[in-house]
Amino acid sequence: MSDTASDVTVAFVHGAFADSSSWNAVIGRLQAAGVTTTAIPNPLRGITEDAAYVASALRQLPGRVLVVGHSYGGAVITNAVPMADNVVGLVYVAAFAPDEGETLMDIEGGSKDSVLTSAIQPLQYPTAQGTETEFRIDPAKFHDAFASDVSDADAAVMAATQRPVSSLAFSTPSGPPAWKALPAWAVVAIGDKAAGSDVVLKMAKRAGATITEVEASHVVMVTQPQVVVDVVTEALASVAR
Repeated sequence: MSDTASDVTVAFVHGAFADSSSWNAVIGRLQAAGVTTTAIPNPLRGITEDAAYVASALRQLPGRVLVVGHSYGGAVITNAVPMADNVVGLVYVAAFAPDEGETLMDIEGGSKDSVLTSAIQPLQYPTAQGTETEFRIDPAKFHDAFASDVSDADAAVMAATQRPVSSLAFSTPSGPPAWKALPAWAVVAIGDKAAGSDVVLKMAKRAGATITEVEASHVVMVTQPQVVVDVVTEALASVAR
């Protein structure tokens, strides 16, 4: 890593049904290469709340920041980064990159590759106003829908430890997108049946991202972490220039 890029922190934002540990294999490799990294926990309570939280965390990081988002985390960074003036680039990993006014519900409805809507189960959680709906993936369908290229045993653990996501994540319209102002890179998992590889590729192209396609499930950062590391390294070299 060049001296120019040494002031860049790589900040990772996980997606729905997951937590920051989903980045462990990627972060470990980058740390071994001397890259400064951090993982920002995603509250999973909806676009507005989650973007505000992530933006606050980004603003408090020293120096410049390269932000990496997975799945729903891509939608969150798309909305959070315009509220943080220290971000120099975006990396989307099997991630949503919505445009202004779009909802993830509408995007998913246009996917022929995603099976997510048939795999999720509604739950309820309390709010100050009463109750709200959240979703989890049916554990019996988790392996096929979310992580088909991990072992049965690993998929069972992932299903048991998944974090539900608020319905507001899917129904809230997205705001002005960060990718219109910043360079972007994208890892598109061709076997992605959660977000849907077709819509992920379409959004990455629209964002003008430098695209890397790989045969993998939605959890490409778990099963093929080096691919993600290579793309992040490429992005770091670019922002250094």
